[in-house]
Amino acid sequence: MLDASVLEAGLSQIAPDQLRTALASFLPQNATPDERISAVEAGLRSPAGQSVRDAMAKWIVDVIVPVDRLVPQAYVKWREPVRDAMMFVVARLSPARLAPKLLEQLELPEKTPPETRLLRLIAKVPGLQKLGQVIARNRHLRPALRNALARLENGIRDVEPEEIRAIVQQDLGPRLKALDVDIAPVILSEASVSAVVRFTWRDPVNGRRGRGVFKVLKPHIPEYFSEDMDYLQGLAQYFSDRRRNYGFPAHLLPDTFKKVRRLLHYEVNFVREQKTLVEAWNLYRNIPQVRVPRLIEPLCTSRITALTEERGTKVTDAAARLPTARRREVAEQVIEALVAVPLLSAEENAIFHGDPHAGNLLYNRRTGELIILDWALRERLSRNQRRHLALLFLMVGLRDPVGTCNEILALSQPHIRSASPQRQVIGEAVNRFLDELPITHLPSGVDAMRLLERIAFTGVKFPGSLIMLSKVMLTLDGVLTDIGGPDTGMGFNISRHVAQHWLSHRKAFRSPLMTKDLITLQCSALLYTTRLWLRCEQALMNRLLPAGAISALAPA
Repeated sequence: MLDASVLEAGLSQIAPDQLRTALASFLPQNATPDERISAVEAGLRSPAGQSVRDAMAKWIVDVIVPVDRLVPQAYVKWREPVRDAMMFVVARLSPARLAPKLLEQLELPEKTPPETRLLRLIAKVPGLQKLGQVIARNRHLRPALRNALARLENGIRDVEPEEIRAIVQQDLGPRLKALDVDIAPVILSEASVSAVVRFTWRDPVNGRRGRGVFKVLKPHIPEYFSEDMDYLQGLAQYFSDRRRNYGFPAHLLPDTFKKVRRLLHYEVNFVREQKTLVEAWNLYRNIPQVRVPRLIEPLCTSRITALTEERGTKVTDAAARLPTARRREVAEQVIEALVAVPLLSAEENAIFHGDPHAGNLLYNRRTGELIILDWALRERLSRNQRRHLALLFLMVGLRDPVGTCNEILALSQPHIRSASPQRQVIGEAVNRFLDELPITHLPSGVDAMRLLERIAFTGVKFPGSLIMLSKVMLTLDGVLTDIGGPDTGMGFNISRHVAQHWLSHRKAFRSPLMTKDLITLQCSALLYTTRLWLRCEQALMNRLLPAGAISALAPA
C-alpha cells in the first residue's frame, strides 16, 4: 500500500516531470495488476489522497497531455479554462475509476504520444468521450490530435460481447424465441454509451427473416454516467464562482457545461431516441438517397433500441476512395440531409440531428445513399427560428452588415430591441467580422454560426437549439472538409436547396422565407457589388498607405 504520510510530505516538493518516477517507487514490487490498482486506490482514499490527486492532475495537464498541445493557438484564450476543467475532473473522479487510469499512465512508455495518452485517460468516461467526438473534426487541431480523436467516432473498445448479450437476453427474454432472434457473437461497433451488435429475426407481419442491429446501453454507463453528470454540474458551479477570471461573459462557461450536461442526459434516454427515430424516418422517407434506420418496436426496451441494419462505410472513409467530382457530390448530400432538410421542413417545430460526426454518417457506394445513424442527440427549431436562420445565412453570404445584425437581434433570447445599447455592440461586432473575411472567401453557413459564437462572447444569449446547431455546423464543417476539400461551403448550397426543394417537394418542404423577406434579399443583393467594391478599395488603401496615414488625410 502507498505510504500516505510519506506521500503527503513529499508530493508538494516534487516537480510534475519527476512525479512518474516518484510514485512508481511507492508501488508494491512484483505485485499483480489488481494489487497495484488496489494500492493506488488505497492511496487516493487515504488522508493524503487529495494531495495525490492534485499532483497527478498537474502532471497530466503539464507533462503527459499538455494543454498547450491540445488547444491550438486559434483558441489560446480557452487554454486556461481547459486546464482548470481537466484538473477539476481528475480531482473528482471516484478512486475506483481514477486508480486504474493513473496506474496505466504511470506504466505507459515515457515516449507514448500525448494523443494516445488522452484516449486512454478518457476511456469509460462518456462525458469526455462525447466532447472529444464533437471537436474531432475541428480543422484548427493538430493532425495527430484530430486523428486520435476521430477514433472516438467508431474505435471505442471498452465492453465485451458477453456483457452486451447478457443485457439483451435479460431484457427481451421470451421475445427472442418468439421472434426467432439470432444474435451475432461479436460487437459491430461501440460509441461512448452504447454498443451495437447485429441480429436476424422473423418479422411476424410478413413471415420473412430480416437483418437488424441492437443498440445496447453499456453495463457500466448507469453508474459512471451519473458521476459524469455530477462533475459537469460541479464544473458549471466552479466556473460560475470564478466567472471574472477568464475574460468571458459571466454566463458563458457555466451555461456551456449546463447545456452539455442536459444533452448528455439524452444519450442514455433510449425511449426518447426511439420516438425521435420514428419522427426522423418520416422526415426523410421521401428524400432521395438519404436513409434513416427504421425502428423495430417489438424488440425495444429502455436499454435496447432495435433497428434495421443499414450497410455502408463511414462517409469520410468512403469519400476518400472516390474521384474529386463524386466527393463534392457526397458533400452536397451531407449538406442537404443535415442542414437543408430540417431548415425547410413543413413542420412547425422541425427536428435536426445533434451529433453528426463522421461515425454517425454512413455512405453506401453501391446505392449512393447517405445513412444517418444515432438520433440520441437532437434539437428542434421553430418555423420562425428557421426563417431568421435562413436570412442570417444569406445576409452573411451577401456581406450585408445591417441585415446580418437584424437577424441576430431576431434570434437573441430574450429578444433584443433595436434601441437597446446591445444593438450597437452587436453592430460593431458584425462589421468587424465581415471586414475580416477575405475578399476571395465565399461566406458560408459556418461563418454565420461562428459570428453567432463571437456575439455570444459579448454577453448576448441565444436559445439552446441555436447553440446545438452551432455545434452541428462546426462539426459538419470538419466532416465536409475531409470529404470534399476546404472550399466545400454551406451558404450558397443552402440557398440552392431552398429553391430546389420548394419547387420539387412543396407538400413536405417549403421555404421558411416570407414574400417580404425575398424583397429584402433582392434589395440587399443589388448593393452586394457596391459593398464588395468598397471592401476592395479599403483593403487596397490599407496596403498602399502606412498605418495612421488614412486618418491623417481625413479633413479636419
